[in-house]
Amino acid sequence: MKNGNYNVLKADKGAPFKAWTRGVPLEKEAEQQLMNVAQMPFVYKHIAVMPDVHWGLGRRLEVWSRP
Repeated sequence: MKNGNYNVLKADKGAPFKAWTRGVPLEKEAEQQLMNVAQMPFVYKHIAVMPDVHWGLGRRLEVWSRP
């Protein structure tokens, strides 16, 4: 789904993520990590994904949660 300057991607369970990745390749491994994070109970409304997103060990540095 396209909305504004970002794409909205939805996991089977959990929160959606807004991805500012138009024209930028999104690695399958990074997308899977985002799907996993989307299911965590502390995620508030959505996850924001920046254009430089990439797969990594541990949690994504680009993921911000709201207290």
